Amino acid sequence: MSSVALVKGERSLESVYRALDLIPYQDAFNDWDRVLIKVNFITTKDWSTGATTDPVMVEALVNRLRDMGKEVIIVESDAQTTNADKAWVASGMDEMGKRLDVPFVNMRHVDEKVELEVKGGRVLKKIKVAKIATESALVSAAKLKTHMSTNVTLGMKNMFGMLTTKFKGKYHLRGMDKVVHDIAVTLPPQLTVIDGFVAMEGRGPVHGKPVQMDTIIASTDVVGADATASRIMGFNPERIDHIRWADESGLGTMNPEVVGDSIESVKRIFERTR
Repeated sequence: MSSVALVKGERSLESVYRALDLIPYQDAFNDWDRVLIKVNFITTKDWSTGATTDPVMVEALVNRLRDMGKEVIIVESDAQTTNADKAWVASGMDEMGKRLDVPFVNMRHVDEKVELEVKGGRVLKKIKVAKIATESALVSAAKLKTHMSTNVTLGMKNMFGMLTTKFKGKYHLRGMDKVVHDIAVTLPPQLTVIDGFVAMEGRGPVHGKPVQMDTIIASTDVVGADATASRIMGFNPERIDHIRWADESGLGTMNPEVVGDSIESVKRIFERTR
């Protein structure tokens, strides 16, 4: 059975380390020399708004991956209305990147791109991604947020940003839960860490309200991580289509073992718009 680490703790490197130490995350990177940390830069707002990934969580990930001898790159792609390079600075991530000398790559501007066949997809036949994404291990460094289309935006929804096109609106028209499922099963992360130091409720993923949760979730099973995070937010993951479909596709399980703190000890019913 897969395990999901749940840690209640103040915003710090130590809280992230505690979560990682509860799961066998090192094993997920045995076959890889390079790791891409996919952050959430849907907007140029900083981490304190609950909209973008916290630099503290990413710093902890960089440190642990480098301790394993891995090359680490932080990545994101431009969103429909957001320039990822500007968000890198506005989010507060730039300071950490300079201090640790860790590079940031906007995957929209990577020259080498490849098309991947989507097997067992619900709506997509293929996706275009940066070639480096197929040659590296992936970490989904996600946020704990509500979403107006998919109820939640967590580890799997964060991988939507692996698509290198800026004009992602066309995918929304095809059903976001289906698209998220198809991307996740085609390009799954080896590790998912969900930043709940400051989460977002209501009109997420950008215009919701920040919520102080002081919570970190980590797992090598993205489905288990997302299901656990959904329960923390007061959602039934069986009623969130992309999570249920990913479970059915064998990507992971909606019913993992939760280690560390209990769901009930951190649970909060998030405001929602659906």
